[in-house]
Amino acid sequence: MSEATLTETSIPQKRLVVTEIPGPRSREIHERRRAVVPPGVHSVLPVYVERAHDSILVDADGNHIVDVCGGIGVTTIGHTDDAVVAAATAQLNKVTHTLFTMTPYEPYVQVAEHLAQHVPGSTAEAPYKTLLMNSGAEAVENGVKIARKHTGRPGVAVLEHAYHGRTMLTSSMNFKGAPYAQGYGPRAGDIYKAPNSYPLHDGLSGAEAAKRTIAYLEKTAGAEDLACLVVEPIQGEGGFIVPAEGYLPALAEWCRANGIVFIADEVQAGMARTGTVFSIEQFGVEPDIVLSAKGIAGGLPLAGITGRAEIMDKSQPGGLGGTFGGNPVSCAAAVAVFEQIGEQNLLAEAKRIEATFGGGLRELAAKHPAIAEVRGKGAMLAIEVVQPGTLEPDADLVARVIQEAAQRGVLLLSSGVYNQAIRFLPSLKMSDELIADVLLVLDEAFTAATA
Repeated sequence: MSEATLTETSIPQKRLVVTEIPGPRSREIHERRRAVVPPGVHSVLPVYVERAHDSILVDADGNHIVDVCGGIGVTTIGHTDDAVVAAATAQLNKVTHTLFTMTPYEPYVQVAEHLAQHVPGSTAEAPYKTLLMNSGAEAVENGVKIARKHTGRPGVAVLEHAYHGRTMLTSSMNFKGAPYAQGYGPRAGDIYKAPNSYPLHDGLSGAEAAKRTIAYLEKTAGAEDLACLVVEPIQGEGGFIVPAEGYLPALAEWCRANGIVFIADEVQAGMARTGTVFSIEQFGVEPDIVLSAKGIAGGLPLAGITGRAEIMDKSQPGGLGGTFGGNPVSCAAAVAVFEQIGEQNLLAEAKRIEATFGGGLRELAAKHPAIAEVRGKGAMLAIEVVQPGTLEPDADLVARVIQEAAQRGVLLLSSGVYNQAIRFLPSLKMSDELIADVLLVLDEAFTAATA
């Protein structure tokens, strides 16, 4: 039996709780951690994972925990996917590092070819080109850098409830300062945060919301000073907010008319999660630059900045790159991910999850009045939790539900500026049976948390 097959068969895709969570072994490791790791590196659930496959995490105490967070959207095709592990292992035995800007290697080129093939707007006559880095924040930083170089302008526009990273620039771009920028100042300048489309709360059509966003930016920044508008097509940390129909196309049209680079931050929503390779496809927009990370390499660090050739080619030789950017092992894993998207029909699997998981969440919403809305696309879903009869966020209830679910062996995660939402980022391979079990636990958790 191969090692990959042994891994798969040794972790049944079922929930199993054998100790309290966290268990004694995890608590022991956690005490060691506290002596050597600063508290700023916080863990949502301090269970220490020893093995994982597909949707199941096995902790140090032998608990089998259902991962509905996917490393916050990283393990989209499942933990330790056989094809990803095989590709990365093969590359480990060939070359682990040379630095692409010194002596290049083919896997980097292959990833760029895959991205050029899948980014909306790219054609053989007008191809998109790609710079590879390590993380989502690096992708955002470089996207802004490239847009500034192309336009010769300083301004960066972002939207309310946005999240773009924890570096100095990206934490300054985030809508929520605490905890990402709080106390780490000064923050970067020339950043303008405009109202976004939030249908549950603003009640605006896409056209109305876009008019408001554009008017704000024209007054506060001035279109002629903006290098780029950075948009998450579906906002991640902000609460999985899906904009009203027509909102993003109107913004893209305004950007194009004013020479502003439209950047789609697909770090969390991209790579087949929503039922298309990139979520922006579902809104009828062809971005100037697309940013990818998280799910692109099946758990290994990699990020892509993919843009129109005329924009990407403005940077001078040596102006772009980084020591570990586009590591060959991560690139080999990413090639396997792209291949698996096609071979396993993962776009259809995302839509299956939207139907089964989303349908189950709507049934829960009918039962629990604290759930104000079920939203999202594909395997990127969320529920907004409020004080019943109002739209006031109830972060305390969210925290209690997440804790109750954890004790039952289901890993959940909050999101939203006020921590008012619970987000679901399951693997595209999560079975209907496992989804049904998660929904059962979620029902139990809401009942216990509201008792």
